[in-house]
Amino acid sequence: MKQTIQLLDRPVTLKISSIAQRMLPYRDQPLLVEMELYFSCLIRKQVHFLNAMDCDIKTKINDQLTIGFRPVMTRICSVDSCNNEPPPVTDFPIHKAERYIPHWLTLDYSGEEWIGEFGYT
Repeated sequence: MKQTIQLLDRPVTLKISSIAQRMLPYRDQPLLVEMELYFSCLIRKQVHFLNAMDCDIKTKINDQLTIGFRPVMTRICSVDSCNNEPPPVTDFPIHKAERYIPHWLTLDYSGEEWIGEFGYT
């Protein structure tokens, strides 16, 4: 399935694999998907599958799926911490956050795990 959703009035192409579509109704609760853009001494993109969503930028797709975007940062810059235990993060106050909304998000389900990726091209 492929559709366009809106985050901060910006279009995001959402692609959900056929197996992921089939797995959504089997969940006890909605799938909460957070696209995290991490700012520190490097930039990292991660997709998190959560039980509770704390981000302000989000949209409910349907009763089974909510998509969110959360820019975060750390107070210290430690490249080593990216390979081990992640450092605690805090929300990153971005001026004109709509400029950082990803262009696309893909969701899949494989090996009994949800998988996601997002990008800007």
